[in-house]
Amino acid sequence: MQINPDLQFIKFLKGAGGDTLKKCYQCATCSVVCPLSSDSKPFPRKEMIWAQWGLKDKLVADPDVFLCHQCGDCTAYCPRGAKPGDVLGAIRAYAYTHYGFPAGLAKLATSAKNLPILIGLPAIIILVCWAISGGMHLPAGGHIDFGGFFGHWDFKYLSKTVFFIDAIMLPAAGLAIFSSYMGVSTMWKKMAEGLDTKPDFRPSAVQFVMEFLWPAVQEIISHNRFNECGANKDRAKGHKPLMLAFIGLLIVTTYGFIRKDLIGIINPSMHGPIPLWDPIKILANVSAVAMIYGVFLLWGKRSNDESVSGTQATFYDWFLIYEIAAVGVSGLLAELTRLAGIGSLAYLFYYIHLVAIMMLFLYMPYTKFAHLVYRTFAMAFERYRVSNYVLNKN
Repeated sequence: MQINPDLQFIKFLKGAGGDTLKKCYQCATCSVVCPLSSDSKPFPRKEMIWAQWGLKDKLVADPDVFLCHQCGDCTAYCPRGAKPGDVLGAIRAYAYTHYGFPAGLAKLATSAKNLPILIGLPAIIILVCWAISGGMHLPAGGHIDFGGFFGHWDFKYLSKTVFFIDAIMLPAAGLAIFSSYMGVSTMWKKMAEGLDTKPDFRPSAVQFVMEFLWPAVQEIISHNRFNECGANKDRAKGHKPLMLAFIGLLIVTTYGFIRKDLIGIINPSMHGPIPLWDPIKILANVSAVAMIYGVFLLWGKRSNDESVSGTQATFYDWFLIYEIAAVGVSGLLAELTRLAGIGSLAYLFYYIHLVAIMMLFLYMPYTKFAHLVYRTFAMAFERYRVSNYVLNKN
């Protein structure tokens, strides 16, 4: 068998946390101790040797790379200190860039040296929109309504602020969805190339969702695999409230869109701020607190791993932590200063909050946040490859 190693790929792995790769001597301890590795599809031993050989194409099409939850058991028991969990994390980081669309934006989100551009791009877009809206000002105090952040106009069916936020956030979210779709579709095709299936014996869209995708989503929400982890089991304490916070904020955002963008056309009074006693507002505030609580638990866990276990600090890991912390903290500070009547600070924090949200949308498919999508579909593929659609083709 002829091996053509991708040296740039190996270099990337070393810089993204997989610098211990060369220490692996294929003892298979990692696959034996991994609670998530199956007998028929063991990992991460095969991934370690593929990575040493520089077999990029095999690794980015390997669903087992995404099934890894970086429990830490393989790293804890590795007799050579090769840290297989960190290596698989580095492979995932590469895969998000490899599948990213557009490629230029995906590559931009891979390095700390690009941070001024990553922050500056959404900051300038929102600042320019704020300037051209005619609403740029810092209120001194009194009644503060973020609904007037971009100013007001006489068109009663859609507020000016909602219009500008839609114009900013919907394209960013649309790009994230489209890029994720493109990346996952390509990944699924690559994973399925090794399966012996017949074109006329495939699940319909409904069958795929009900038999493979939805069970994967349920398992992710329950955190079953996190609970099987040993060395890093405590990571679930931060990960689960963070996940539930995002679900809560998704509900809030959807409600806000329906309330302000759709119902507001019929009833313009819906354009105003949601009252504090409203269940949706309560859910928003609880979710914000859960987000801050979860991300700072993960912050502490990551810092402890780096200081105690010698885990390499990487931009890939810290960028998402900082990004989520910025969203949660800026949103909470904007709300508190608004309620306290400190207009200048409230608008400043709201501006930072909008920048942080746009960054979350814009860079989601290329950062660690992308595992939300890729791992979900990898877990769906895990079920698909052992289903009757593959095993029974008659």
